[in-house]
Order: sequence, then structure tokens, then C-alpha cells
Amino acid sequence: MYDIFIKTHFSGGHHLRDYPGNCEKPHGHNWKVKVSVRVHELDALGMGIDFKVLKEKVNKVVDELDHCDLNEHPAFQDRNPSSEHIAAFLFEQMAQVLNTDRSALYSVEVRETDSSGVIYYGA
Repeated sequence: MYDIFIKTHFSGGHHLRDYPGNCEKPHGHNWKVKVSVRVHELDALGMGIDFKVLKEKVNKVVDELDHCDLNEHPAFQDRNPSSEHIAAFLFEQMAQVLNTDRSALYSVEVRETDSSGVIYYGA
């Protein structure tokens, strides 16, 4: 079994509704994202998933959040765009395009800073 991952990033603004502190005010982050796919079987070339293919599929989803006000995104109308909810949203969207008979999305890590983040493994 292999865990294959790529890292990417996006920039976006948000604010946390009803948060008792500064994060209730609009602010932004350069979010860092790590996506891991668990592979159970390699292909004929000895690869679990081509990094190029993984990057393309992941970036299609991540690009939807890049340079936008996350509070205005449809996925965050009824829930705060917290790191936890962003990771869950990315996981839900990516699972649809990454899960195959040989592999499955394993985790999505979202970091607001180098020292603060969350890892989501799915429901």
C-alpha cells in the first residue's frame, strides 16, 4: 500500500461568523494544501497515480477557491469557512474525481500558516 501526495496552495479571504475575536473580521491567508491518495495496486508502469494527473485533478478543485472571498462561495453559505470546513469541502469534491478501483483519496491537509492546520480523512 502506498500513500501518494502532492502539495499545492491558494490565496483567499474569509471571516468566521460569530467568532469571539479578531477572526470575525475579514482577513486572508495563503492556504497550503496537501492531498494524499492511498493506492492499493500499482499500474503496469509501477505507479500508483501519476503526479501530473494528481496535480491536474487537485488543482481544478483548489482553483475554485483561489483569490475569492470564501464566505461568498456556495459551499460556505451555511457553514463558516474554517480550516476544518475547507478541508472537508476539498475532500468531498476531490473524492469524486480521485477515487478509483485501485486508489482512494486518503486525506486533505489545510494549513492557514506553517504551524497551524487540520487534516481531514473523510466522514
